[in-house]
Amino acid sequence: MSKNNVKAIKASEIELQEKVVAIKRVAKVVKGGRRFSFSAIVVVGDGNGVVGYGLGKANEVTDSITKGIDDAKKNLVRVPVFKGTVPHDAIGKFGGGLVLLKPAAQGTGVIAGGAMRAVLESAGVHDVLAKSKGSSNPHNVVKATFDALNKMRDPYTVAQQRGVELSKVFNG
Repeated sequence: MSKNNVKAIKASEIELQEKVVAIKRVAKVVKGGRRFSFSAIVVVGDGNGVVGYGLGKANEVTDSITKGIDDAKKNLVRVPVFKGTVPHDAIGKFGGGLVLLKPAAQGTGVIAGGAMRAVLESAGVHDVLAKSKGSSNPHNVVKATFDALNKMRDPYTVAQQRGVELSKVFNG
């Protein structure tokens, strides 16, 4: 995650909901055969602009999810949500993952695939048009979605930086 204008948020201060994006059984080949363990990618968010993701690995599914939740709480970021949608178009890239986010009219809903949907709903985005154009690997899609959300700029701060009114930011 880029740390350009992102402030760390303490997980103890807010009420977070967890969503498991993917659980994968992985195998390590040893002398006696295969050793199986589990990796889980988890997204946590408060539904009001604060969201984070984490990866947990363990020999049991429940342990890997718990570790993923703990990791996600360490990586919380605040993303701008404007009237229930994203403020503007954005493209996010990570590895082979490429995602496109577009603002949508009220009542549209979250039009997004599995991994992106979990991130956007946890962030509190209710109306958005999203498309995953690259790899469908959930790890890369989640990280690409975070890249796109971190590129978002809040309209209020843009208006303040430009020294103009909020209506001028949208209408030109």
